[in-house]
Amino acid sequence: MVERKYCGEITEEEIGKNLTIYGWIKTIRNLGGLIFFEVRDRSGFVQVVVDSNQKKIFEVAKKLGNEWIVKVVGDVRERPRENINENIKTGKIEINCKELEIINESQALPFEVDSEGEINEILRLKYRFLDFRREEMKRNLYTRFRISTSVREFLNSEGFWEIETPILTKSTPEGARDFLVPSRINPGKFYALPQSPQLFKQILMISGLDKYYQIARCFRDEDLRADRQPEFTQIDVEMSFVDEEDVMNLTDRLFKKLFKDVLNIDIETPLLRMRYFDAMEKFGTDKPDLRFSLEINDFTDIFKQSDFTLFKSNIEKKKRIKGFLIKNVIISRKEKDEIENLVKENGIPGVIAFNIEKKVSSPLNNYISENELNKLKDVAENNDTIIFFIGSGETFLENLGKIRIDLAKKYNLIDLNKHKLLWITDFPLFEWNKEENRWDSKHHPFTSPKPEDIELLDKDLSKVLSRSYDIVMDGFEIGGGSIRIDNIELQKKIFNILGYSEKEVEERFDFFINALKYGTPIHGGIALGLDRIVMLFINGNSLRDVIPFPKTQKGTCPLTNAPSDVSKDQLKELKIKIED
Repeated sequence: MVERKYCGEITEEEIGKNLTIYGWIKTIRNLGGLIFFEVRDRSGFVQVVVDSNQKKIFEVAKKLGNEWIVKVVGDVRERPRENINENIKTGKIEINCKELEIINESQALPFEVDSEGEINEILRLKYRFLDFRREEMKRNLYTRFRISTSVREFLNSEGFWEIETPILTKSTPEGARDFLVPSRINPGKFYALPQSPQLFKQILMISGLDKYYQIARCFRDEDLRADRQPEFTQIDVEMSFVDEEDVMNLTDRLFKKLFKDVLNIDIETPLLRMRYFDAMEKFGTDKPDLRFSLEINDFTDIFKQSDFTLFKSNIEKKKRIKGFLIKNVIISRKEKDEIENLVKENGIPGVIAFNIEKKVSSPLNNYISENELNKLKDVAENNDTIIFFIGSGETFLENLGKIRIDLAKKYNLIDLNKHKLLWITDFPLFEWNKEENRWDSKHHPFTSPKPEDIELLDKDLSKVLSRSYDIVMDGFEIGGGSIRIDNIELQKKIFNILGYSEKEVEERFDFFINALKYGTPIHGGIALGLDRIVMLFINGNSLRDVIPFPKTQKGTCPLTNAPSDVSKDQLKELKIKIED
């Protein structure tokens, strides 16, 4: 029997062997007496040679077209020295064709699968089966496979059980809108597709199955962007009798393995921990990108005795003077105008800039005292620039966080060749919803408050901290978790604070509240966004490049034309009427 081999896996060790390969025609060169063509499969490609002396095979080879699928049987041989290509895996060998069979032909392609140029994304999604033939997409999917495999290996070795939870479930409020599925058997009633397995994994802990994981499909009917999809995959983990450090330490070890297995990078653990309020003060976001060191600095103390009206009046109003020290950059007037435009886009009216050279230069020099100028020089070095802004509150910090990213991009401060991970901890348990004039959960209603803050639930909700933690990579939140509430009375109290009536709790969470009555262990866990992790591992910028069959930003699938109309008979069976 002739051995079948993947095209990209044939090496010099196979020289002299008779092999069978299957694949798609990548390129064809007809040199008159010789025809060379490359056959590609998921592993790569290999060169095949047909000599005109092999008349029948040569006639078949003359008919070949790109992306036709063929079977080739032949002998592996060393390429002539002048034809060796050191840039490809199979560049030292070729197959001398003995049998050639055309399995299927291909129509003319809507785009070249071997092209390095830009291809319209909608076209790529419409012909996803061709898009997958591109080397970049194959690499992306292989990276996804390797990450999933590494995750399973690690969690299995840690004693976790992989357990599936339902896809058709009950609608419960978890932050976004649910995708609803009508029940034909129960007219007028609906299933919901799960936004996460949250309640089921907590029920598994109550069941005594103390180490659970799942690579889970999740669904959220929300507005889309480059790093969001209506259906996505998360690495879902829950365990009993743990605290925050246990979950974070486990996750540290998981990422250490992922980086080594997939990228061959050794990362230092434990990962950096940073409190939520410290992250906001230093970086203006709870998901800081630490691949560059541009921190928000507070310059207020330098100017607290200032006679300059702009500074003096704002400091008296309890506003702060905050900004950035940009190392080894002297900005021109034109650049300052460009930064002014960036700043205005981010909700801040203006920017003040000081170039630190042999002397401090700024349009405001005449308004700043010698002492204040010297203090600015003390925090900087020659050829640095200090820029700052005036404001206060969380929105001001968030705007500074956006400006920080814009400045980093403008001055190429981000090291794209490295990854930086950290934990954000000590989040507020609640956040105030101004539009609806009520408190919302910062994460979700099942997150436990810190034990020392429980008494604040009756005093000051703004000061209650949670036992939650987010993991951040390169400025993206890639996961989050918490220690859960295991006390039924505390869980009911949180529901009450969030505005759920007893009737709503009974209707939406009755099964979960009932489970809490039967001996609930201390438990906690984490959910990691698989799609986003893959995107960052490949240095990509869109989830659509790492999800096999993604949706567009309008929530459509160009391949299948979903969502689509359904027949009147189907609607009638479901007792659904569509109104104009």
